[in-house]
Amino acid sequence: MTVSASNDVLFVYATEGILVINKLREIIQINPSAEKLFGYNAGELIGKKIEVLVPKKFTEKHPDHVDRFNRNPHPRSMGTTTDIFGLKKDGTEFPVEISLSPYTTAEGTFVIAFILDTTISTQAKEKLKNYSTELEKHVKNRTLILEEAIQELEKTKKELFNALHKEKELNELKSRFVSMASHEFRTPLTTMLSSLSLVTKYGEHNDKINQAKHVNKIKTSINNLTDILNDLLSVGKLEEGKIENMPESLNLKTFITEIISEMHSLAREGQHFIHQHTGNEVVSLDKKILKNILFNFISNAIKFTKENGEIEIRAHVTNSAVRISIKDNGIGISQEDQKHLFERFFRGHNAAHIQGTGLGLHIVAKYAEQMNGSIDFQSTQNIGTIFTIIIPQ
Repeated sequence: MTVSASNDVLFVYATEGILVINKLREIIQINPSAEKLFGYNAGELIGKKIEVLVPKKFTEKHPDHVDRFNRNPHPRSMGTTTDIFGLKKDGTEFPVEISLSPYTTAEGTFVIAFILDTTISTQAKEKLKNYSTELEKHVKNRTLILEEAIQELEKTKKELFNALHKEKELNELKSRFVSMASHEFRTPLTTMLSSLSLVTKYGEHNDKINQAKHVNKIKTSINNLTDILNDLLSVGKLEEGKIENMPESLNLKTFITEIISEMHSLAREGQHFIHQHTGNEVVSLDKKILKNILFNFISNAIKFTKENGEIEIRAHVTNSAVRISIKDNGIGISQEDQKHLFERFFRGHNAAHIQGTGLGLHIVAKYAEQMNGSIDFQSTQNIGTIFTIIIPQ
């Protein structure tokens, strides 16, 4: 069987490989392009089974595929969506696309196959795939670099914000310190200078009573300056981590009684203390830190409580915690001021006329932290304040 004469020229000179097989899968006609494609000499493939052009790993199933196609012959393309390979005479495999067209004549049914070598396009696809993979990788790397840069910028932004915030905070602290120092240092110094002049004057007149009165004023001013310096030193030590919590066994009831006794001399006229203790008396706490906390709270209560007022100190000890409350009936703290109560150099608006550095409560809060404790408070203006320190046992 041969292709009709009118198609001989197309068959012979077509650049595509063309071959014809019969129902027995035999090659009955093949054009020069197909022979060249598979590396065979002219006429060498005539009469051979089509499987000779199929890689050995596919030859076992290939006859079944051909028989199935012959049972339902129809035009179809192969290799456009799946990988199809041809086999050269020298054993080389190469990718191909195949178009099958069945036709029938008086001599029987045949299939004409158009074969195209897709090596170049397959390589191009592979290169494109590799390029896409590399590009994707490159983009991913660039994205990671960009993300890292953004994170670094965010970090720098945050650090800058924190630095600016800290600078602002330091400037505010500086202003508060200058304001506090100018007032709290100047007042006792002025009193001392004035009293020294009067002591000299009353000494010349041998006025012992007035002389003693002004000597006491000088002593009080010196004590006030000492308190201010102690507060400043305490803040420095706390922030440098130089104060350690060193618990020891002590009788809390006796300890508080002794502190109240020491502070009686600071009480204003008519002020009196109420001391109550419930629960265990023996506890394990750092004496120095606890004394500083109670001195601060009680001295504040004395300063802010009117004459003839009561100052209550109540201690309650359980197996889990020690709670000590100091209650006064003084001027109280406004809601607005309560937000800033433990900040350095903060003074309540209604306490500006009362001596103080604005460091006491800040120091107390730091001391409480050293003991793993906390501070709670309740306050109403013109009624009073209750400060409570809770220390875990």
